[in-house]
Amino acid sequence: MTDKERIIAVIEAQPEDASYDEIVRELAFARMIDRGLNDAREGRTLSHEEMGRRIATWRK
Repeated sequence: MTDKERIIAVIEAQPEDASYDEIVRELAFARMIDRGLNDAREGRTLSHEEMGRRIATWRK
């Protein structure tokens, strides 16, 4: 599926009364999901433990 086809599918899945902002939010969400799945396929992930360590540093 091309990018254009994915965008059209997301838009067509929205209710008829969806606002511009709601549609843009859904498109952004779909893009984030695609990027996350691509990262996972490419091995660009962190372990639960590593993420826990990183989050702990935010509290300082």
